[in-house]
Amino acid sequence: MSVYTPVSKEQLIQFLEHYDLGELIDFEGISAGIENTNYFVTTSHDRLVLTLFESHSHDELVYFLDLMAHLADHQVPSAHPIADEKGVYLRTLNGKPAALVKRLSGRHINHPTLAQCDALGRELAKLHVVGQSFHGHRDNDRGSQWWQQTSQALAGHLDAADQAMLNEELAFQGKHPVDELPRGVIHADLFRDNVMFDDDQLTGIIDFYYACNDVLLYDVAVTLNDWCSTADGGLDTTKATALLHAYNSVRPVNDAEMAAWPVMLRAGALRFWLSRLYDLHFPREGEMTHTKDPDVFKRILQHRIDNGSALKALWT
Repeated sequence: MSVYTPVSKEQLIQFLEHYDLGELIDFEGISAGIENTNYFVTTSHDRLVLTLFESHSHDELVYFLDLMAHLADHQVPSAHPIADEKGVYLRTLNGKPAALVKRLSGRHINHPTLAQCDALGRELAKLHVVGQSFHGHRDNDRGSQWWQQTSQALAGHLDAADQAMLNEELAFQGKHPVDELPRGVIHADLFRDNVMFDDDQLTGIIDFYYACNDVLLYDVAVTLNDWCSTADGGLDTTKATALLHAYNSVRPVNDAEMAAWPVMLRAGALRFWLSRLYDLHFPREGEMTHTKDPDVFKRILQHRIDNGSALKALWT
């Protein structure tokens, strides 16, 4: 949610003429996040988020926006996209595909409580259940093929220890296929900055622009790695247990998923270590950009490697 493509007031006013949203009152760029250009937009009728998509194809964007509408229509707390005068969610602004969604109430949580972890687990499971009735499909473009391509791009940029760790983890993941685990729609990026809370009430899940069809347990692992990790890469087992037990109460996991859990935690950590390494060594230009520390996920990955057997006990 950085700003790579500036939008002028005049451009935005012309864009809003295609919607029944009243007059433009104010707008400002959002600096958090890294993939798309985002603005908060306030009109005389509503509070919105405007997104200009920097790299996604038209078909991908239709998938994202239709999925968001599907989830919101089925009571998963997510931002419903706004249709224009022709009933279309996607338009063009300053040469980029663009869409408006409702701005949700609440705020991001940096230090989640047990009650918030419980609420998140239940809503993530509900998202996975509701996603089964969504008919769109999109492959995970940050899956194993992307891991290999990104590791090749990083060759020569890492020190010997990091390169060895990366090579060993890629080899490990290659020996542990998870194709038979339950699959469906996943968020794939459900970090703390993509969830809104009003006290302990979960008010919104946002930023579905990595959403895809993949292993459901992988989504749980990605979420838990961010929400329940400690500063040294360890795990707050009390919060982790709260999140997992709440998830399991809505969508019970099977024995194969429990057995694969340590592998999935490592896969989730690997994916974000790689993406942050890539962003560090190949930064994108933007008016307001934000690069995140890759060592956060290196520490998480190392902990998951060192504690595989203990991680299965979290479900029980």
